Amino acid sequence: MNVIKQAARVALLSLGLSGGVSYAADAICYNCPPEWANWGGQLQLIKQDLGISIPMDNKNSGQSLSQLLAEKNSPVADVVYYGVSFGIKAAEKDVVAPYKPKNWDQIPRGLKDPDGRWFAIHSGTIGFFVNKDALDGRPVPQSWADLLKPEYKGMIGYLDPTSAFVGYASAVAVNQAMGGNTDDFSPAINYFKALSKNRPIVPKQTAYARVISGEIPILLDYDFNAYRAKYKDGANVEFVIPKEGSLVVPYVMSAVKNSPHPENGHKVLDFVLSDKGQRLWAEAYLRPVITSAMTDDIQKKFLPASEYARAATVDFGKMAEVQNGFAERYMNEVR
Repeated sequence: MNVIKQAARVALLSLGLSGGVSYAADAICYNCPPEWANWGGQLQLIKQDLGISIPMDNKNSGQSLSQLLAEKNSPVADVVYYGVSFGIKAAEKDVVAPYKPKNWDQIPRGLKDPDGRWFAIHSGTIGFFVNKDALDGRPVPQSWADLLKPEYKGMIGYLDPTSAFVGYASAVAVNQAMGGNTDDFSPAINYFKALSKNRPIVPKQTAYARVISGEIPILLDYDFNAYRAKYKDGANVEFVIPKEGSLVVPYVMSAVKNSPHPENGHKVLDFVLSDKGQRLWAEAYLRPVITSAMTDDIQKKFLPASEYARAATVDFGKMAEVQNGFAERYMNEVR
């Protein structure tokens, strides 16, 4: 990058005109929204311990990857956080760089790219994040089938599965529960067609605040958001793993290739996988990839293991491979 282009990029960052950045920063992380997965707390801790300022960023996984591709010849971000399928795609598109952070050896095989182009930092389980007060006396739904009942019309939300990773993960979860697999998404497509009769709300961004307010009484979301609402924000909410089954999926991070602040980016990645960083994820009710960070006291606030036994994993490489095909079918047949 020449001097003029570099100066222009710095000016854009300072003015908040590039990628949603609101002020000049020591490092840029795409998809680090303060209301999601306690990124707000994590960014504060990074500033406190490392002296590295990172602005919040409200992109979702798909928007983050699109931005990386658009900026491939002049990167703005240093690190990126996204659902595993987007991490795999980013590596395929050559917009992320190999980096093996501290505690690399403690990350289980299958939850990291062998070269370090992406690696899990925590995981979540898909289910129903339910604001019980907003149900107006209706029972808390316990199954995917329950959501199709007319009594929940206008009360269900799920993030756009063509853009937000949690939306795609929800589609994979329901597809698996309905007997489908990553070679056949017909069960999920048929389910969303049926669900459309209940006029679901389909935002593109994290909808945590909309559940707390009661605007969306039932959201397909991760367990950690429901536990945060219950134990941190004191909301009258419940998390349900549907009786037909669900999905456990990791969220991953990467170093951006040719980033403007690679040293700071590497320090950030080291920190989120450090004992301290991993404890903060656990305290936000995410399952840290370094399992020793999960304490017994936190574990007791999760649903029993018998409930989590209904949640399975999939071949994440295959999940990434078929994502575009699912998105095309969803847009043509459901939207």
